Amino acid sequence: MIRKLMTVGILSGAMMASVAWAQEALVVSTWGGSFRDLIDENIGKEFTRQTGVPVTYITGGTIDRLNKAKLATAPESDITFTTSHIGWLYVDGGLFEELDTSKLPNYANLVDRAKISPYHIGSWAYVYTIGYRPDLVPPSITFGSWEDLWNPQLKGKIAAPDFDPSHIINVAALLSGGDASSWEKGEDKLKALKPNFKAFYTNDANSQQLIATGETPVQILLSMNAYHMIGQGVPIKVVMPKEGAVLGVDTMGIMKGTSKAELAYKFMDIALSPEVQSKIVAYKKASPVVNNATVSAEDAALPGVFTTKEQWDTQAIVIDDKLRAEKTAEWRKWFTENIMN
Repeated sequence: MIRKLMTVGILSGAMMASVAWAQEALVVSTWGGSFRDLIDENIGKEFTRQTGVPVTYITGGTIDRLNKAKLATAPESDITFTTSHIGWLYVDGGLFEELDTSKLPNYANLVDRAKISPYHIGSWAYVYTIGYRPDLVPPSITFGSWEDLWNPQLKGKIAAPDFDPSHIINVAALLSGGDASSWEKGEDKLKALKPNFKAFYTNDANSQQLIATGETPVQILLSMNAYHMIGQGVPIKVVMPKEGAVLGVDTMGIMKGTSKAELAYKFMDIALSPEVQSKIVAYKKASPVVNNATVSAEDAALPGVFTTKEQWDTQAIVIDDKLRAEKTAEWRKWFTENIMN
């Protein structure tokens, strides 16, 4: 009887400890799938190793999570990962805390392009560029320039994201002598590309399926997705056009009203550590956002993996994040009405 009582007591104590442990978890809002795994494998587990505090995740789409955060009376997460431009919508909505960078020792090594605002900073970077199947495209087309997308031989072969057309809208503007603030200059140029589009993918999985099957052998695609597919044996070639590729920076911010701000700072500083940044590059073929990460020669040679200031300055087509946030809805509406329909 005594042994049974002791056993029950031990089990009850373990259960109580488990409940307390769960209550102390740091909650991170992020995308699902491979991006959730990227954070958990490379940042979350290291955070737990160093602090003993577990990490739980809330996952969902970029805009869905933003809308949910706007409606919440109290933050559901302590840290939120989102794109650099959508992060500005969190800032404008009063959802992010202003960062005290003195609590982020590794901030000292952050590259300039990752210093997005006083409220959110980069966690890794990538590009949207041209990826194609050399086995399914005429050998004369090598995409040394974005102009090559307009080649009539590519009629019905190209795919682009339907959820964010800012990449090709700004490329068309650039090729027409404009930029993001004068994007209308590229309207006619972009309309001329319409015959070459075959599909508009809705998410990463859809993009991967379309290029793996060869239905759209040319894509405006996320570099990290391309390298994942190459690792799966799909013969994709990723290029860096002479005009550069459209830079993307995923960011993190601390939710206003969190009761775990100190833990959130610890998590973010771990994310910026050279050791973790090095792992992220190796894991996802992203660009590190600190200047002291170690990157293998093989990964550093990949188009869209930036490891030098010169690459950041000369190979990235940079769209002002705040302007991009303001224009996203307008660009998507125009693209849907004039290109997709």
